[in-house]
Amino acid sequence: MGFTCGIVGLPNVGKSTLFNALTATVAAQAANYPFCTIEPNLGRVAVPDRRLETLARLARSARIVPTSLEFVDIAGLVRGASKGEGLGNQFLAHIREVDAIIHVLRCFDDPDVTHVEGSVDPVRDAETVETELMLADLESLERRLGTLTKRARGGDRESAALLALVERMIAALQEGRPARAAIGPGEEAVARTLGLMTTKPVLYVCNVEEASAASGNAHSARVAEMARAKGAGHVVVSAAIEAEISQLPEADKPAFLEGLGLADSGLDRVIRAGYALLGLITFFTAGPKEARAWTIVQGTKAPQAAGVIHGDFERGFIAAETISYEDYVAFGGEQGAKEAGRMRIEGKDYVVRDGDVMLFRFNV
Repeated sequence: MGFTCGIVGLPNVGKSTLFNALTATVAAQAANYPFCTIEPNLGRVAVPDRRLETLARLARSARIVPTSLEFVDIAGLVRGASKGEGLGNQFLAHIREVDAIIHVLRCFDDPDVTHVEGSVDPVRDAETVETELMLADLESLERRLGTLTKRARGGDRESAALLALVERMIAALQEGRPARAAIGPGEEAVARTLGLMTTKPVLYVCNVEEASAASGNAHSARVAEMARAKGAGHVVVSAAIEAEISQLPEADKPAFLEGLGLADSGLDRVIRAGYALLGLITFFTAGPKEARAWTIVQGTKAPQAAGVIHGDFERGFIAAETISYEDYVAFGGEQGAKEAGRMRIEGKDYVVRDGDVMLFRFNV
């Protein structure tokens, strides 16, 4: 089960620098000119979770296997992209394929780094990119309208229901609102089938200068206000600092962060925020061989969680021996939790909770 966050924004805002730091590679070329990223670059990134090390210690696990997210570095969009400007529709297609959007905004002043709009204004930049996404979505929905209308008139109930949603989305987009604003309760799954960009959840990443990495600046404060108004998330990072941190030995990172007044890296915050943006949670398996984190969507039931590990676990699911992370730690591991009566036997209708430590019983 893969979950992908696409990193988007105008050219020269720090997307590729951020991606390089996220993946600790130089897979994406970070250069000071537009369109240096010609193909989307894909990187799989471990999700930081301190709970995993604690479980491994208590279970005396030989190795630790974190869960992960995928990030795609997508080349810079420019004004007019929906009409083919810059690298245009090629990159709009890449955005359609991701599950969530990480929108990097330039929140630093530097005369040596060119800005395609001639000045630094992150709110304007956000509106530029989002307008292009909305225009592309509007064009996509308008192309569908004729066929859906014919089918609905012919008595096709599914087409009639979809037509009503599409018409609401078109109205929202024409008013300058994203398509997600038109989605009603219970329509999320149907909306996903339309492949629209403005239905995807968004996280704004404010790329600031080094001096503002801990507390942000006036530019990032404006982004925070915009994000709150839109019901979106935001994170402040200095991509240049994160690139430095990614090259340091693990043992040196805490002292480096402390010297900058940071409790953790901006990349860790971006990854965790991306994880939350997708509505994901983590459950664990722990034993002598390994302690491992697994990703599922919030609301997943036990058999489907078992299926993330192996299809046979889901097909032959019998029960799940379940201990909460808190109980696992409080009672010194699996055996202590069992002796304290804190291990539960959960069945097919159990909704897995974040932090559950699970052992699946199955028969195929």
